[in-house]
Amino acid sequence: MNTTFAPTAQTTAYVPVVERVETLIVDLPTIRPHKLSVVTMNGQTLMLVKVYCSDGVVGIGEGATIGGLAYGGESPETMKVAIDSYFAPVMIGQNAARVQALMARIGKMVKENRFAKSAVETALLDAQGKRLGLPVSELLGGRRRDRLAVAWTLASGDTAKDIAEAEKMLDLRRHRIFKLKIGAKSIREDIAHVAAIKRALGDRGAVRVDVNMAWSETEAAFGMAALADVGCELVEQPVSSAAALARLVRRFPVALMADESLTGPESAFEIARVQGADVFAIKIEQSGGLFNAQRVATIADAAGIGLYGGTMLEGAVSTAASAHLFATFANLQWGTELFGPLLLTEEILKTPLDYSDFELTVPTGPGLGIELDEERVAFFARDGLKKTR
Repeated sequence: MNTTFAPTAQTTAYVPVVERVETLIVDLPTIRPHKLSVVTMNGQTLMLVKVYCSDGVVGIGEGATIGGLAYGGESPETMKVAIDSYFAPVMIGQNAARVQALMARIGKMVKENRFAKSAVETALLDAQGKRLGLPVSELLGGRRRDRLAVAWTLASGDTAKDIAEAEKMLDLRRHRIFKLKIGAKSIREDIAHVAAIKRALGDRGAVRVDVNMAWSETEAAFGMAALADVGCELVEQPVSSAAALARLVRRFPVALMADESLTGPESAFEIARVQGADVFAIKIEQSGGLFNAQRVATIADAAGIGLYGGTMLEGAVSTAASAHLFATFANLQWGTELFGPLLLTEEILKTPLDYSDFELTVPTGPGLGIELDEERVAFFARDGLKKTR
């Protein structure tokens, strides 16, 4: 018996579209100067973006860098201009629920600008999660863990202060993995600094270092051997080139992590192809968004490369977004570095993120699962909201 089903009335699903985009710059103070090989940060600047949709849903995203333009080609200010002038006209009137399709459309019209793309994609995912009543982690395939180990970066530049800070973090049960920023001083001074901190902590805390590309390959060969001898377990991006990383990897009993060399799936594939790192530092901004960061992680898994959840010292919005992504990884062998909000003296969320017992709890609410404290945001905003229609 053949049965034909015919609809009695034609129905059309409602399509939420992007109505407007707003951006603003927020300047926040930090608990102390944060000293890297490339710059010393005395505060952090965030670029916040809000995407307003026709169904009343508003998604939020964030872009941040380390020391403005000292780290790379984008700054919060350039992200704001790019989104206001180029992203928004491409987005307005488009289907807000098809996040990857809209990001592909943006990609055709806007080259590079990975950090700005990450902020916009985060806002679109936040909106879609709120629309569906699902956390962003579920939009990315589903979380495998609810809490993430979080490392703390010691970057005062003073050995005694760093030891005191590490002891405080252990007492508070906030962190037991410590990453030291080195590379601004002579290599022997840096090694002595790391050795002193590791001696003070002993087995109570793991010690890693980030050189931020400050060493030559010859210096890195010397430095990695010496760091292994003093108990350092991981060295992050000691040199600038991926080729030099490949020549250094597995020569010393210490893990070598790629960071600045990772700019998305293509660079991840190339580093994996030449076996150029033991660990990948996954950063949503540096990858160009959460979906691209997810692809970088997949490449690492396929190549047997360990994963570490990195940060651009972002505020709470991008930290929450990163946490949702990292919670979905099959492997997260080296934990995360999502301490950015803890470096700030001011809170811009109505309910702060939960850091306790050495871990960060991944929010469970719809979207990013966070809510901005609009009064606090307005207080610290540099120029107020920039609206596009």
